[in-house]
Amino acid sequence: MGDSGNLEASIDRLLNEEKQMRLAENVAGTRKAATEILQLCFEAKDWKLLNEQILNLSKKRGQLKQAVQSMVQQAMQYIDQTPDIETRIELIKTLNNVSAGKIYVEIERARLTRKLAKIKEDQGQIAEAADLMQEVAVETFGAMAKTEKIAFILEQVRLCLDRQDYVRAQILSRKINPRVFDADTKKDKKKPKEGENIVEEAPADIPTLLELKRIYYELMIRYYSHNNEYLEICRSYKSIYDIPSVKETPEQWIPILRKICWFLVLAPHDPMQSSLLNATLEDKNLPQGNHGSQSRTQILSMSFIGFRETFF
Repeated sequence: MGDSGNLEASIDRLLNEEKQMRLAENVAGTRKAATEILQLCFEAKDWKLLNEQILNLSKKRGQLKQAVQSMVQQAMQYIDQTPDIETRIELIKTLNNVSAGKIYVEIERARLTRKLAKIKEDQGQIAEAADLMQEVAVETFGAMAKTEKIAFILEQVRLCLDRQDYVRAQILSRKINPRVFDADTKKDKKKPKEGENIVEEAPADIPTLLELKRIYYELMIRYYSHNNEYLEICRSYKSIYDIPSVKETPEQWIPILRKICWFLVLAPHDPMQSSLLNATLEDKNLPQGNHGSQSRTQILSMSFIGFRETFF
């Protein structure tokens, strides 16, 4: 009872302080008072009160954007420390409600949505997870890191494939231009001009651009396999094969090159198939031999057989 009374008294004191700072438009003071209130609730493990205070503070008249942003960012750190899944979901939903429609916390909202979608997926609710992810259009977020945008869209694509919504998966995949994976990441980043958004650093758990490239093409292989688009499957494997880290590791490139050969043989003959066939036949990793007057497809088929005998 005493601890509860102390908590209530401390929060009341900070609420008065927050009000004074907010009315004086003191950003640092408002932010400090608001986040201290949340920290008190967290330390007391009073999750219900935490949710109430987040909503209460965010709805204060003339509440400062910086204070709301700081509250959301701080409360997000508490998510993984919740005692059970129900408490976790409730906190995420509270933060989603606070961040809804606010551009200055759109990145936080996207991350919260992804967390909630992951929970739904773990509970076997794939359709619900996919619907949640599609509510957020990260391609319009100017301040979100490029890799985080791509990772988010790829999650949208994956969930659509998991629910066998191939039409939506294709639409979402077109939001990613494959040429983005060939960008020179070593180039110095340009400093934003006045008035431009400052791009945030991607979280540590976001894959690198080349890792995202592999994920992208693996998802596209799943999509093309649905319609038996053998040439597109082959081209996707070729894009994975060309990733430097893959080419440096025989355990990785051997099975991929084998699949390139296989799907090239299955693909209908056309100029693109012919071009890829010629390029593949010139690959030094492919077993070579004297094939006389045999057709290129026959050569590739025999190379594929020899390739299997060589490496398997």
